[in-house]
Amino acid sequence: MDTNRLSKAMETSLIKQMTKENQASQIYLALGIWADTKGYGGVSNFLFRHAQEERNHMIKIMMYILERGGTPKVEAVEAPKVAPKSMTDCFDLVLKHEIDNTNAIYGLVNQSMEEKDWATWNFAQWFVKEQIEEEKLALDLIDKLKIAGGDRASDESLFNLDKYLADAPDEVTLARESTADSPE
Repeated sequence: MDTNRLSKAMETSLIKQMTKENQASQIYLALGIWADTKGYGGVSNFLFRHAQEERNHMIKIMMYILERGGTPKVEAVEAPKVAPKSMTDCFDLVLKHEIDNTNAIYGLVNQSMEEKDWATWNFAQWFVKEQIEEEKLALDLIDKLKIAGGDRASDESLFNLDKYLADAPDEVTLARESTADSPE
């Protein structure tokens, strides 16, 4: 008896989103490495923590697929291609990535509605809420950098921004603690 409660199309879409979350983790790692090489340890640590959060999102989707009787697949991701030219560019890339991910989540929500897959629709609502928070976080980073002076910010302003991000709460759970219904 087939116990998969996901349509083949939905399972494929969820696997695609798993891959997108994995790609996001790689992007944040690359941005964090860039920030660290520029001397911004607080920014890099913030981005590294965010990379772990994105990986947890991938695992959350993986666990959901398993719980619904499906078979998740880990697909290869491309190496990030774009290195930021400035802190403004770095934070703009964060926002661009988050908006792209939001649109992908909306695609899952729409597909779940079309298929009347209410379990997946309900599951996807966590990601809708998460993306609101992610986009706000990215916009806050951009705003704080603008207040500091943007690309013409003084070393002291950038130091303070870096320290602010270094002191940000580290609430990312470990991947092994992620489940389909865990908060992170």
